[in-house]
Amino acid sequence: MGAFLSQHGLEILGVILGLIYLLQEFRQSPAMWVTGIIMPCISLFVYYRAGLYADFGIDIYYILAAVYGFIVWKKGGKSGEELRVSHMPLRMILPFSLLFLAVFALIAFVLIRWTDSTVPIADSFTTALSIVALLMLARKWIEQWWVWVVVDAVSAALYVYKGIPFYAGLYTLYTILAVYGYFRWHKSCLDQS
Repeated sequence: MGAFLSQHGLEILGVILGLIYLLQEFRQSPAMWVTGIIMPCISLFVYYRAGLYADFGIDIYYILAAVYGFIVWKKGGKSGEELRVSHMPLRMILPFSLLFLAVFALIAFVLIRWTDSTVPIADSFTTALSIVALLMLARKWIEQWWVWVVVDAVSAALYVYKGIPFYAGLYTLYTILAVYGYFRWHKSCLDQS
């Protein structure tokens, strides 16, 4: 039991925090950004040990983005009000798509050229798409949930492949809950109208 906990203890703690984070996100609680600082601090160790260097790097980004997200959610609305759920403006689709492609190419290049990653393309894909999704979440755009569905499903498969079973389970659950999150936020968006 001790060996199991020493190998998977941080993973289990990360899963628990991940579930708390998701519950807070469903409720549109700004407290999720605090959890969003703590969870990646733990995941840094899990991903580094598994050789998922892009996921390791994205957690550094998540920590910084959590600070940004908290500020935007609290004061990013009109006249400094709390930000409300809305749809992503159509004019933002092309810039966000180009951002994804540029970040994906850059991360893939770095992982292929300078690391021993065994999954550089999948790791780069989920990382680049996570960057886009988190920016969308910071703006409270409802479509961010569909981006997370893709990230979470691919991540779950990647974590099974890399032998990180608890995170694989968490991301499988995230995939399902992201669909639920979309409909919950959609209702919230309608209620605001």
